[in-house]
Amino acid sequence: MPAARKKNLPPVSEEALVLIASWFRTLAEPSRLKILRALEEGEKNITELVEATGLTQANVSRHVQSLVEAGMVGRRREGLTAICFIADPTITELCDNVCTNLLKRLSQQMKKLGGV
Repeated sequence: MPAARKKNLPPVSEEALVLIASWFRTLAEPSRLKILRALEEGEKNITELVEATGLTQANVSRHVQSLVEAGMVGRRREGLTAICFIADPTITELCDNVCTNLLKRLSQQMKKLGGV
């Protein structure tokens, strides 16, 4: 039986749920997750993100724009170079929690199948 929620959260409007779903859709793209993971190591320019992710420059730029619009990544100019950084540190916590949970579930499934 799942644990009860500890916090008594207020109701969420239909409009807010649409915004929340849109925010999560931003994370549903593996290339964006690659970019976020690369930025966990520290600030990077677009060229460094291309090298870290193996994506093309056009793809990195497009996905960074989506992450900026969602408020997950920030961008500042240093001369002609755009420096990207994680703007919302809770995104790292969220990704870590999801990864930990999925690895735990995978491990449990493997045990049920007689694996590990």
